[in-house]
Amino acid sequence: MQIEFIESRRKEQYSLPDEFIKKLPKKIALFTTITYMDSLENIKKQLENDDKEVLVLKTKHTKYKGQLLGCNIESWNGEDFDAFLYVGDGMFHPKALLLKNEKKVFVYNPLTEETKTLTVEDTDKWRKQEKSAYSVFLTSKKIGVLITTKFGQANLNKAKMLKKQFPEKKFYFLLDNTFDYSDIEDFNFIECFVNTACPRIAYEDFEKFEKPVININNLLKE
Repeated sequence: MQIEFIESRRKEQYSLPDEFIKKLPKKIALFTTITYMDSLENIKKQLENDDKEVLVLKTKHTKYKGQLLGCNIESWNGEDFDAFLYVGDGMFHPKALLLKNEKKVFVYNPLTEETKTLTVEDTDKWRKQEKSAYSVFLTSKKIGVLITTKFGQANLNKAKMLKKQFPEKKFYFLLDNTFDYSDIEDFNFIECFVNTACPRIAYEDFEKFEKPVININNLLKE
């Protein structure tokens, strides 16, 4: 099957309110979605004109610098900046920045002109789920591994690495395009699940599973 991805961008040029810029720290890592990518350079210049230092970083799975996906759960601890700035609508994307970082995320919604500041406390629930699932994984013998066939999310080779790293455990590989969580309940002998698809499944869909689920990147040694 051939898949074609079409970018959907807003052509309007958005900018930040002056009073919002004044609240931002000196060094900013700037992110947005593909929807507002055409305004990124304009916003960067705005910040620099106010003597801000702006980093436009490239994530692992995106095409452009400064572009953010909801699955971009990465650590930026090696970069020198004070906080993130996310320009876009919704909280799905900016929360991804918090999961592996301790810095604040300043949020500006260009459509509503609303502003918000997110801190690590906004993802406390997810972090506790992660720790709990990890503890269950360590003591479990029968592990279900969720593998998707979706383009960009398929990680069969990475899933196979679990056998080498944890030879004492029995792994059951469950392959599908889109998982129906009610069907997963049929595998009631499984004690814990490892997610190799979109990492947000282990956070936002955690309560849909009867057994704990943890992301594979929290288990494999890099």
